[in-house]
Amino acid sequence: MSFSFLHSRGDEPFIAVPAIGLTLRVPLPPTASDGAMAIIETENAPGFGPPLHHHAETEIFRVLEGRYLFEMNGERFEAGAGDVVTIPGGAAHRFVNITDSPARQFILIVPGLDAVAFFTELAGAMKNGVADKAALAAFGVKWGVNFLGPPLRA
Repeated sequence: MSFSFLHSRGDEPFIAVPAIGLTLRVPLPPTASDGAMAIIETENAPGFGPPLHHHAETEIFRVLEGRYLFEMNGERFEAGAGDVVTIPGGAAHRFVNITDSPARQFILIVPGLDAVAFFTELAGAMKNGVADKAALAAFGVKWGVNFLGPPLRA
């Protein structure tokens, strides 16, 4: 694995996906690690999280603030500030912020993907807070994501 020099100062632009209550930034794009990984920092609004889905990439979550209810392959568990959760590639998963304030996570994605393009396109497929089924299906095919069910509810 080869890394290039990068000094992230936290001034990367924010990407918003209002339909799932998500705001994020990408302090480590995959280009900085020869595609080995990407890092995103997320903020989830209270009661929000992604729909049930799976993809090839492994995700390693570190909860920075708040509390989440996770579900992986049908098993549910809670994770709070300081906890680390690893979701292996291929596992069906979703989570929801179960607090009444925004919750934050640091997420390592292995191998890396172009998270800026991914989340910008995801936001486009969920215009006006509602998923456009055809656009979401095309998005899933392009990015190798299978949407399996609705988001968790707190």
